[in-house]
Amino acid sequence: MLKRAQLFKTIRRTQVAKNLKLKLARVELDLTQGQLAEAVGVTRQTIGLIEAGKYNPSLSLCQSICRCLGKTLDQLFWEEEDGN
Repeated sequence: MLKRAQLFKTIRRTQVAKNLKLKLARVELDLTQGQLAEAVGVTRQTIGLIEAGKYNPSLSLCQSICRCLGKTLDQLFWEEEDGN
């Protein structure tokens, strides 16, 4: 069983990986946080918090972000199995 510190480290690493996917997809389309926020109906701060791993978006918001970025939920938000 993972120790508490190891568990939090693993969770944090997973959050960072997911949030980097979102940021990379946004940057690939040359969108600012503000532009993405406007397109999906939230504030720039909300997008910044999602990318920083400090805000857990609703499923509806995740779907809106995916539509705007031309990605699937799997590509942006679901964690990948690491095979361990």
